[in-house]
Order: sequence, then C-alpha cells, then structure tokens
Amino acid sequence: MNSIKAIKKLSEEELRLGITEEASWHNRYKHSAYIHIGGLNFDMNEGDIVQVFSQCGEIVDCNLIRDKQTGRSKGFAFLAYEDQRSTVLAVDNFNGISLCGRTIKVDHCDNYRAGKSGKLYVPSGPDGKGWGNFTRLTGQTLDEHNNKT
Repeated sequence: MNSIKAIKKLSEEELRLGITEEASWHNRYKHSAYIHIGGLNFDMNEGDIVQVFSQCGEIVDCNLIRDKQTGRSKGFAFLAYEDQRSTVLAVDNFNGISLCGRTIKVDHCDNYRAGKSGKLYVPSGPDGKGWGNFTRLTGQTLDEHNNKT
C-alpha cells in the first residue's frame, strides 16, 4: 500500500508544480510501453483486463500470469500499449483504484521480457481455456449462420 501512496504523491506533486514531461519521473520509463498490474481479482481474465485498461490506449499485449497446473490467475499481469504515453495515463489513473473489490497497483515496467515462447499476447479466452477458431464475419458467413437458425 505504501508504494501506491508514493506513486500517487509523486504524480500529485508533479501536477502541482507543473513539471514538464521531460522532467517527470515517468520519463525514466519512456523506453517501455509495458505496465505491471498487481492485486487483481483472481476471477478476472485477459478480456476483463483489456476492457478496463483500453480506456488509456490501444493494447498490443496482455500477459495475465497463471498457475501452470490449474490455469488459475495469480492476480497480476503485464500489459503493453501501442503508444508509451498511454502507460503514463494508466499509472496515473488506475494506480490505487478499487477494481472488482480489490485495490490494484499499477506501475511502469522497466525491463519486461516476453515469456519463454517469446510470443506476444495471444487471446486465451475466458479462464485461459481458449476461444477456438475465429471465423471472419462476411456476408456469406452471416447468411450461413442465419440459415442454420
């Protein structure tokens, strides 16, 4: 909880003093478009996280850390934005909020490394069970769907 308060205090002080972007503490992380989100509700999945955090910008990667045996969330995630400036918005606006009954911590990632596969976000569906095959919606697929029902 102390780090949440410290981040909020830093941001409020910068705002009060009118600190420029180059002088901000956020500038130290300008090389990384990743944030760390801690304290998440264990029932949240990747889609929930993306929906909440997309308010700050276009998300290009979401890595919800899960238990290898059960597939259950461990309550923290790493998320990347298309534009690094969105990380500043996310840290300033979401750090310390109550989300699904839990106070979350949001902070910049200095040196995030993708998992062992080296791949970026692949949607895994609710609870990591997968979505199956995607079908592109076209006039033909819509007609096929309507004829089945």
